[in-house]
Amino acid sequence: MDLELSPPLSLGDEQLKYLMPSTRIDKWLWAARFFKTRSLAARACEFGRIQSNGQPAKPAREVRMKDMLRVTNDAGNFTVEVLLLSEVRGPASVAQTLYRETDDSREQRLKAAAERKAFNQFEALPAGRPSKRDRRTIIKFRGRG
Repeated sequence: MDLELSPPLSLGDEQLKYLMPSTRIDKWLWAARFFKTRSLAARACEFGRIQSNGQPAKPAREVRMKDMLRVTNDAGNFTVEVLLLSEVRGPASVAQTLYRETDDSREQRLKAAAERKAFNQFEALPAGRPSKRDRRTIIKFRGRG
């Protein structure tokens, strides 16, 4: 009995599209590095932090190329278009090729980051009650004494 080993398949992007028409949204979010674990991605779906084409997405919802996703996580709010599908988590450089963030989304995230940075520049409140000397300074500053 002669067994012939076939050479490995080399598929282009067009052929890959037909092999994997869709994938679970929690797997894709994990592969695209929006969440550190797949269970965190599934939990975000359950809490309504993920929307697919304007609809709340459950973890098992299928995501396809050209879908518009709205993702809310610790890093901010992202509105992205799905360019490629993957169920395998790879390096960050590969993960960034799976989606394209909209310009409006990028601008809003940068604006929110600038606001957070400006807010942190304000002086923090003192830890305890003001001393008698501090109270006198406060009263003098307010123009009452």
